[in-house]
Amino acid sequence: MTGKIITIAQQKGGSGKTTLAAHLAIALGKGRGISVAMLDIDPQGSLGEWLEAREQLLGEDATGLEFRTASGWGARREARSLARDYDFVLLDTPPKSDRDVRPAIEAADLVAIPVQPSPVDVWASQMTLDMAAHEDVPAILVMNRVPPRALLTGEMAAALDALGSKTAKARLGNRIAFAASMGEGRTASETEPNGKAAEEVDALVKELKKLMK
Repeated sequence: MTGKIITIAQQKGGSGKTTLAAHLAIALGKGRGISVAMLDIDPQGSLGEWLEAREQLLGEDATGLEFRTASGWGARREARSLARDYDFVLLDTPPKSDRDVRPAIEAADLVAIPVQPSPVDVWASQMTLDMAAHEDVPAILVMNRVPPRALLTGEMAAALDALGSKTAKARLGNRIAFAASMGEGRTASETEPNGKAAEEVDALVKELKKLMK
């Protein structure tokens, strides 16, 4: 068995990497017999804090997730080790650190790059795309925190297309459910399973699965 490794990366801070990693992990783990591991290589440790809140809510043995931390080149070895035992491995990476992010990209089957609809986020995405291309790892841009009916969103979508990389059709909206659920150690798919946020995450997961096949 060799599981799929998805690295969440973006050079710009505050892009929503940890929120995306947590939501993908829970959504990918839906279904009988599907195992998911998470690897946090961001020194800020936000993913670990989310998991601690989850353990307090559900109990240590009921989170449904394996969690580990690593740094630098150790991330590549740890990710591949986890992939031998789990169906999916999600890596949360730090911003602005080529040395730490590159091994996580080298180990990946897919790099997901969250991008808020702003020019700065679009510009920052190019470096991550370049690293993925250098390692011959497929990458996909994921529009995140998208406001409704914003003209800028359309302009940024066009700018992302101009980067020459694939952009996910599924977009994650600027919804309170994402942040609120993370504070509880859960995800929007759990707190509002019939809500728009959960629908968006499910659509993104389906798209990523197809891409990894």
